[in-house]
Amino acid sequence: MLSLPSSRAALLRQELIARNRSYATLNALPHVMSYGELPVVVYQQSECGRSHGNFIPASYRAILGQPQWRKRLEKVHAQGRRWLPARDRTWRELDSSVSSDALLMNIFCYPRITLRADVCNILGIESGSRPEFGFRPRVPLLSGAIERTEIDMKLGNVVFEAKLTEADFQLQRLALVEGYRDFREVFAGRQLPRIGKKYASYQLIRNVLAAYALDFDFCALIDARRPDLIEDWYAVVCSVRSAELRVRCKVLTWQELAGRLPLVLQSFLNVKYGIIPAG
Repeated sequence: MLSLPSSRAALLRQELIARNRSYATLNALPHVMSYGELPVVVYQQSECGRSHGNFIPASYRAILGQPQWRKRLEKVHAQGRRWLPARDRTWRELDSSVSSDALLMNIFCYPRITLRADVCNILGIESGSRPEFGFRPRVPLLSGAIERTEIDMKLGNVVFEAKLTEADFQLQRLALVEGYRDFREVFAGRQLPRIGKKYASYQLIRNVLAAYALDFDFCALIDARRPDLIEDWYAVVCSVRSAELRVRCKVLTWQELAGRLPLVLQSFLNVKYGIIPAG
């Protein structure tokens, strides 16, 4: 039997699978189904190379036109060889219909999206900020070394962690987490959630430390259908010692953001992801 957080992730995954099977079939989009208990729709680029079923056309054109964004499309699917049919071209993570990175790029690569005042206001960014995907923040360690683990996106002076159907924010060994230079200054360690000899929500802890080191803000983008992840976020942020840093850490749902987006993008998110503007 699934635990409650896992069941929420599985239910959302099932919904996205059903939506994308219908979406891909109705629009005659090239795709395959992954193997396994919950087969996922995985899209293929069109033969001409100018479109891709996992992306709204305007965003995909923008991605192809920016070398740094286009490079993000090449991130290899970690389970591609095991769970997807063999083919000449390697499967990519952003081909998957449940990819939170693809959702992030669908929104933030959409033309002129960061020029919209209501989008900038809810995100706390300056107008015209340019997204950097796969940002490596250089977080200092006690050893004097630098950790460069990837963060999903940087936009202005805000770093973002995006989640959709992922089960959690990952576990990590106590010693590794406590090896960050600023860990004890930033967190009341005994208050942080643990599972056995590991800290829960490692990605959140790391991103708060990155925000502290860079003097940035941090925002977790989470689906409103995943209250378990929102609870995980609060558990970590409540352990931050500084009130000023806590204010710089926020959680935002895709649904809250959707209400500020252009109607054509809202419609795409509704049909493909079931993301309906909040309120």
